[in-house]
Amino acid sequence: MQPAGRAALKSAALLVVAITAVAGCEGSATTASPTTGSPTGSSEPGCPAVLATAKQAVEKAEDVNARWTGPTTGPQAAPRKSIVYVAQTMTNPGVAGVAKGVQEAAKVIGWDLRTIDGRGTPGGIRAAFSQAIALKPAGIVIGGFDPTSAPQQVQRANAAGIPLIGWHAVATPGPSKDPKLFSNITTRVEDVAKISADWIIARSNGHAGVVLFTDASIPFAKKKSDLIRRELATCSDVKVLNYESIPIAESNTRTITSVSSLLTRFGDRWTYSAAINDLYFDDAAPALRAARKRGDGAPFNIGAGDGDPSAFQRINGRQFQAATVPEPLSEQGWQIIDEFNRAFAGKRASGYVAPVHVTTAANSGGALSWDTEGYRTAYRKIWNK
Repeated sequence: MQPAGRAALKSAALLVVAITAVAGCEGSATTASPTTGSPTGSSEPGCPAVLATAKQAVEKAEDVNARWTGPTTGPQAAPRKSIVYVAQTMTNPGVAGVAKGVQEAAKVIGWDLRTIDGRGTPGGIRAAFSQAIALKPAGIVIGGFDPTSAPQQVQRANAAGIPLIGWHAVATPGPSKDPKLFSNITTRVEDVAKISADWIIARSNGHAGVVLFTDASIPFAKKKSDLIRRELATCSDVKVLNYESIPIAESNTRTITSVSSLLTRFGDRWTYSAAINDLYFDDAAPALRAARKRGDGAPFNIGAGDGDPSAFQRINGRQFQAATVPEPLSEQGWQIIDEFNRAFAGKRASGYVAPVHVTTAANSGGALSWDTEGYRTAYRKIWNK
């Protein structure tokens, strides 16, 4: 999924979503005061049924004690295997976080692991992938890049019978026929988009003026932001003020100017933001600070993306980001090893997709990452390790 450099944080599959508006009929939110973020000043929610549903979804997603819902059965550990993790770039916090999880799990299961850094360029990734194939490993991880950018390497690995498992390699989780992957590990973009929008609806009590930040040049990113917009439209008093497309690679140079312009145009009507990746808020902070906005005040910002350590730092410090929908990076690294173990045993992929989680200052516990409780114990039990 990840393009090079700062663009490394998203990828692949276009869906243009129609926007619909639906009004409902009961309930109220407790996650914010009745007038928080209301562009109209009204304390009555304009979408009570939608608000009640959103509140329930957010409460579930914010639970840090949710039980493990991943696999509890599977083949015991295969004897010593060698795995190569081909990283899009180890400067990408998501890619690096998963690599760390893979390394930890490989040590537990008793396998050898080698990581090769593609350094964020198409040529570098293809070279790293070719190097991985030359090592004749038992399996190769496609760590955060689109395998269609290295078609010859994918074909060679498939021909050699080397199973490929991706992390954010294609748009959807699970096995892939084209390109051929035993499995792809990612949360569902539909779930991430929906909970991001639901958080805004719930926290604002159904009254919000929202700016969406996206990179419309990346189909995966556009799909995510379109889905967020569609979910926001289910609440009649939540208004999308602007749909701001800024290429991720240019976020550090363009976001400050964009945010300054948005503040001039919308003033206090801009009460919430959602972005397809947390990094937009890192780049927005200087403009918000210059406008004398409070770090813990409006606009309240949620990142519908990986949840890198800098996002957690902003959230914990209440500095211009209120929430994120993080990927459970270490947990997904362990899942990659478990999926390889299933492949080596001739079994099907587990089909497990991690549920979405919402991190705020209230539930982060000061941590800089998120993973479900119990995954290490579950996988050790499966592997008899």
